[in-house]
Amino acid sequence: MDIKAKIIDEEGLSRTVTRLAHEILEKNKGLRNIVLLGMRTRGEFLAERIKAKVAEIEKFEPSFGVIDVTLYRDDFRTRLKQPEISVTNITFDVNEKDIILIDDVLYTGRTVRAALDAVMDLGRPNTIQLCVLVDRGHRELPIKADFVGKNIPTSINEEVRVRLKEIDGEDAVYLVNAPK
Repeated sequence: MDIKAKIIDEEGLSRTVTRLAHEILEKNKGLRNIVLLGMRTRGEFLAERIKAKVAEIEKFEPSFGVIDVTLYRDDFRTRLKQPEISVTNITFDVNEKDIILIDDVLYTGRTVRAALDAVMDLGRPNTIQLCVLVDRGHRELPIKADFVGKNIPTSINEEVRVRLKEIDGEDAVYLVNAPK
């Protein structure tokens, strides 16, 4: 990883998760109809952290699930050589719920579009809101996050790498040079 800058450290990530939890609660006037859906892989762990934080604040734990969008991606057959398909784990009815989709980085919008298709195959929610840790720009589709931890404008030759303790052994967000 050719690191250009460390954008968020462990303390910053913790503060960002706390802020995102408060923003979700404020916009939705609590948890009464909220469902948190983490997008595999890092979105799943961010969603778990947000779930824990909103439960701490509200003394009530929202419904939580994990969604894998691999089969819904528009580049499934063209770009992904041997895709790793994980399990979607949603054990509740999404109909008439306010779904908060949670992911680590918003880039072109194509992964979010795939997640929207996957959710709609499960039912008809009231609303679907998007929460991302980082918005790096360069949208190819008209998709905008409702909750953003940090906006990090990037060039096309840069990438944002989110590292989480659960899978990477550290909590940090890095700006890196894209591999050539």
